[in-house]
Amino acid sequence: MHPAAQHIPQLIRTLAPTIHTYGYWGVGGLVLLEDFGVPVPGETVLIAAAFYAGLGQLNIFMVAIIAIIGAILGDNIGFGIGYYGGHPLIERFGRYIFLTPTRIQKVEQFYTRYGGKVVAVARFFEGLRQANGIIAGLSEMRWLTFLLYNALGAALWVSMWSLIGYFGGSHIETFLKYDLYLTIAAVICIVGYIVYRATARQSK
Repeated sequence: MHPAAQHIPQLIRTLAPTIHTYGYWGVGGLVLLEDFGVPVPGETVLIAAAFYAGLGQLNIFMVAIIAIIGAILGDNIGFGIGYYGGHPLIERFGRYIFLTPTRIQKVEQFYTRYGGKVVAVARFFEGLRQANGIIAGLSEMRWLTFLLYNALGAALWVSMWSLIGYFGGSHIETFLKYDLYLTIAAVICIVGYIVYRATARQSK
């Protein structure tokens, strides 16, 4: 028996039936739904699936690949809702996912100012992750720009939590307790990379 199997955290244990029943597709489907605003525990299921991959019950590469695909597709659905549905649709139904007109206006201005960079970083913030695609669509960001930064953010976000779930073992609850600090560290790395690339391009 894997050593971590003797001390499976309660949070992970409660998700075992979902993972055992739906496997990889449950992971991808819930991440997809979460990423265009549906209040489901997509991130938590991803972490749990990575944990069970560490026990040998799933393949960690398949978990990561399917989660990345689900994250990208989910945000693109959100982008389509925001871009084609526009403000009337979001103002009518946005309250169900906590998108009030005031919040929409503030975040939309932020997206317009910083462009695709904020799409990659928003992935790491609860609330923004779910509304990321919708807000980008509302701000009429170029779809290709959104797609590229969204894919980058999805790959980094999934990789981070997959590695934590896979190697965290019985200490996964400690990692989740310090979720905020991990998020800040990830954002610093992403922003540093973006600034580095922008500086490198300007120096050419």
